[in-house]
Amino acid sequence: MSRIGRAPIQVPGKVKIDIRDGNSVIVEGPKGKLSQSFHPDMQIEIDEGTLMVKRPSDSREHRSLHGLTRALLNNMVVGVSDGFSRKLLIEGVGYRAEMKGNTLVLNVGYSHPVEFDPPIDVQYGVEDRGKAILVSGIDKQVVGELAAQIRKQRPPEPYKGKGIRYETEIVRRKAGKTGKV
Repeated sequence: MSRIGRAPIQVPGKVKIDIRDGNSVIVEGPKGKLSQSFHPDMQIEIDEGTLMVKRPSDSREHRSLHGLTRALLNNMVVGVSDGFSRKLLIEGVGYRAEMKGNTLVLNVGYSHPVEFDPPIDVQYGVEDRGKAILVSGIDKQVVGELAAQIRKQRPPEPYKGKGIRYETEIVRRKAGKTGKV
């Protein structure tokens, strides 16, 4: 049984939800507007500030879609009311980030700076004198994907720990070569 799918979603008062035919849902809140279409077998119902997802049968496909649909709807509601953010830390001599207008510019040891233009509804921020990057927006999937693309420019290496890592990521360090005695 899907424990995630059975959990109700509490909808804040400032969030409006519109369910259209074909299971397309539009969620609108103070931070923005998100829309997505879901599998037609899932039944999405709203009742007095609570959003519920129901499945037609206990087949394997319906059970997996049940939890997925509920999780995606919850991410939409949280995104338009509170938003999502990912923090990345930069470690290394000379490695830094800066903002030029809305564009994020990374200097991470290449012969050229790497630039990232933000898509709609996503903002970049630089903190801690260029050693921390904050990616924030209303769509959890887009925020996570952009954070992964930024990290991919210079992933942390295990010997000195240099590179770009998530705030909660732990880099396992390795011992270097042993020198002559």
